Amino acid sequence: MGVKVMVLGSGGREHAIAWKMAQSVEVAEVYCVPGNPGTAEEIKVRNLALKPTDADQVVAAAHALDIALVVIGPEAPLVVGVGDALRRAGIPVFGPNAAGAMLEESKAYAKAFMERHGIPTASYGRFTDRGPALDYLRDHPLPVVVKADGLAAGKGVVVALEHAEAEAAVHRFLQWGPIVIEEFLEGEEASFIAIVVDGQVLPLAGSQDHKRLLDDDQGPNTGGMGAYSPTPILDTAMSERVLREVMRPAAQGLVTDRTPYCGFLYAGLMISTAGPKVLEFNCRLGDPETQPLMMRLRSDLYTLLLTAARGDLLPKALDWDSRTALCVVLAAAGYPEYPLTGDPILGLDTMHGNAVKVFHAGTATRDDTVITAGGRVLGVTALGDSLTIAQQRAYAAVANLHWPGLQYRQDIGHHGLRRS
Repeated sequence: MGVKVMVLGSGGREHAIAWKMAQSVEVAEVYCVPGNPGTAEEIKVRNLALKPTDADQVVAAAHALDIALVVIGPEAPLVVGVGDALRRAGIPVFGPNAAGAMLEESKAYAKAFMERHGIPTASYGRFTDRGPALDYLRDHPLPVVVKADGLAAGKGVVVALEHAEAEAAVHRFLQWGPIVIEEFLEGEEASFIAIVVDGQVLPLAGSQDHKRLLDDDQGPNTGGMGAYSPTPILDTAMSERVLREVMRPAAQGLVTDRTPYCGFLYAGLMISTAGPKVLEFNCRLGDPETQPLMMRLRSDLYTLLLTAARGDLLPKALDWDSRTALCVVLAAAGYPEYPLTGDPILGLDTMHGNAVKVFHAGTATRDDTVITAGGRVLGVTALGDSLTIAQQRAYAAVANLHWPGLQYRQDIGHHGLRRS
């Protein structure tokens, strides 16, 4: 008969997780809370119109449907303690409790955690008032990085090249709450994600996100404009170093701090000739890194995450497709600051074939037509025998999709192509 699982969230990450979960022979149905028009079209997947941050609703639905496993996709349900509520109700859940999610909820908390456990990161200061923050800026060289301390959907970061830009970011972010000002790190960014269960660390394949809106890493920071996996910057030697210097100390640090943890742990890295330094920790899969990772993963995702949720011994390694997967994010006009929504999306009916998959991120339906409903709208993801082939396939598919003001980067994978 198979079991029923639940995935909380409505973005491209959750579409990819649900799609992969549904491929398990152990799974009969996947319920997405609330899901999106893309998940609604997947085999064995159904949407539930519930709030993923409403713990009472989620627990009640999980009990009523006899859910075998709940996977929490985005950060908001983690931070408000939906994982805590599910565990209290005796429902297996993959995703950390609110205490573990503090690593993502607060930049300053994460920086203090890294200092405490010897994890390499940039020097920083935390501020709640404008005067001390501006004094700190005057004493530090440019560029400098200004961050909102709390959650900001990937848009609470400014890399300031001039003092006026840094001061403007300080003024803006202090309206939301505390801020962190960091040393600017030179190098190449990469994403290292692992399953962490109370000291156990099982790494996923390496990936690389593209945070800036425009080609050649220009323009404002976004939630991510595309990603690919694997990435040359995280070769075997560097991956072992990240495990040794970042991931294992973080997992052991959580144990030392008596913070139970079961979930993904994402380290956003800056890698230079001096080695890796952590830019940020997230307590869930990255988006859009999830899309190429799920395209490449051959291991059964359901049995893997259920093993983790039970606290059992994790496998030593995962099975990955040897090919490269590359995701191009298609964003709405005005993204990231003021995305325009409500435009019909043309060309979705042309997306066919096993090598290309379109994951919905910010979509809705109106009169049976799929429309834009968020900043990042679609993630067009392709597999190829090389990074070049994956890139060509993804962009060939992108060319068939249209709506007014559609914007996307045309150079996803450029760092990898230069290295190869």
